[in-house]
Parts: sequence; structure tokens; C-alpha cells
Amino acid sequence: MRISVIIPTLNAERELPALLDRLHHQTVKAYEILVVDSESDDRTAAIAREKGAKVLPIKREAFDHGGTRNMAASQAAGDVLVFLTQDALPEDERLLEALTQPLAEHPEVAAVCGRQVARSGASALERMTVELNYPPEPLYKSLKDLKRLGIKLFYFTNVCSAYRREAFEAVGRFPEPIISNEDMIITAKFILAGYTVVYQSQARVIHSHRYNLRQQFRRNFDIGASLRIHSWILKHAKAEGQGVKLVKNQMSQLLRNGDWLSIPRLVSEAAVKYLGYRLGLSFPAIPMFLRKKMSMHAFFWRRWQQL
Repeated sequence: MRISVIIPTLNAERELPALLDRLHHQTVKAYEILVVDSESDDRTAAIAREKGAKVLPIKREAFDHGGTRNMAASQAAGDVLVFLTQDALPEDERLLEALTQPLAEHPEVAAVCGRQVARSGASALERMTVELNYPPEPLYKSLKDLKRLGIKLFYFTNVCSAYRREAFEAVGRFPEPIISNEDMIITAKFILAGYTVVYQSQARVIHSHRYNLRQQFRRNFDIGASLRIHSWILKHAKAEGQGVKLVKNQMSQLLRNGDWLSIPRLVSEAAVKYLGYRLGLSFPAIPMFLRKKMSMHAFFWRRWQQL
């Protein structure tokens, strides 16, 4: 299989050299690496070219989580499309091998996502969230698992993912424009169309975020807005139950570990996440100027006004 690696970037000068170096030393080689750069202010584009990647420049305001990746896919030559974010660092040289193995061995598999491992120095809550969301056991998911998994059936991430191009095209690519969850939406389309998707725990990237409360609110507002726009997903499974389950698991671990100081932070994060998510679901009732303030992606709402 020919593998095209696609990496959207914005001011990635700090992360990109190590990422590209590790991609060049994989046991399974990429046919090409495409870096989609949104008018970075630093040397991102120059670094990408120096390290052998093809640079696809776009206007910063033109970036769209679905549309930008679709554009890059249309210019890619591979029959497997691997998407990485600029801050996802392959843990070892077997990332591409492990990520694409289910696609090579199982023709019914449409997409595979990898395991995220928290960065060194991550907070206790960050590390706990990553460990609960990305366990050490692999998982093959299809429509027969809907009752057992609920909304987790559609959980998928483009932080580290691989798509069979034929299936990607068959379901109409990523939705666009989209504010968030382009990976979840296309995964739901795969599963409802009869494909299997895989969580491959052996494909590991080092990746975690240190969001403050405001960023947590805005991120979850965008998630809620995306699910409101693509509300057909919620006809199959609700999202709130998984959030409650995650908080309960985190609380249990903190109590077992005696980490009392992290409990107020957990409660605060849970509150702002839920509030942001619920407001996102209700975005049609919110004035446009407030949507832009609540969102991580004000440019999306400018584009939404033009639809």
C-alpha cells in the first residue's frame, strides 16, 4: 500500500522537525508527506521543504477541519491516507506499520486510529484522561457493537489516523465546512455503511493538551455545535453518558490515590465542559457575536453565515 501522510500545520516550527525525522525512520515508509500550512508566521513551511515534505499553502482563514483535509487528500497519491496533527509525535519507529496493519489484513476495515500517550510533565488529570480514553487493548468496532458501546462506537481521532482511500471516497470524505469532530462524523458514516473501524493501541503517539478552563469551555462548545449540526448521530447514541462515566472514573482514581488537590480542578473542568457542550447544542438560539466568542474557531461562524 502507498501511504500518504497529511499534516495540517500552523506555526509548527517547534514540533515539526522531530515529527518529520521520526516519520522518515519508520519501519514502513511513507510514499509522501504533505504539509498543509495555514500561513505560518515562523519557519514551518521552510522546515517541511528542507525535510522532504511537499507543502500545500492555504490562507489561514480558509482552514476547515474537514475541507482542508479533503483538499490535501485530493492531491495525495496514496491509497492509504494517514492524518497526523503537528503536535503528535510517533513514540517509536513502528507507528506507520502498526497503524496500517489492520487495513492490510482486513478488507472490511475502513479506518484505524492510534493510541495517545500523555507527554512527560502532563498533569495528573491530563494523564488520567488520556489513559482512560486510550487503553492498552486494541478494539475492532462495527454496527453490531452499537448497543454495547453507545456513542463510543463512533469515537475516533485524527490526531493519529489512517483511512482506506476507497472507503474514504465511498462515504463522501469528511463533511465540510465543519467546526469539530470531522473524524467522528466520518467514522459514523463508515459504521452505518457496514465497514469496521479499529482502535490500534500498538500505534502510539505522544500527545496531550494542557487546556485552561476557558479553552475547555470553548472546545466543548464546538463539539456540541458540531453534533447539533450533524444531529443524525444523536439518533443512534447520546454523548452525555460517556462524559459522566469519564468523570466518575477520574474521581474514583483520585480518591484511590489520595490526590485531594486535583478534585476541585476535576469538578471545575467537568462543569465548564458540560456547560460548553450544552450551549453548543443550543447554538441556533445564541446570537452570532456570542457564538464567535464562545468558540475556538470564530472563522467557522463567518463561513457559516455565508451558507
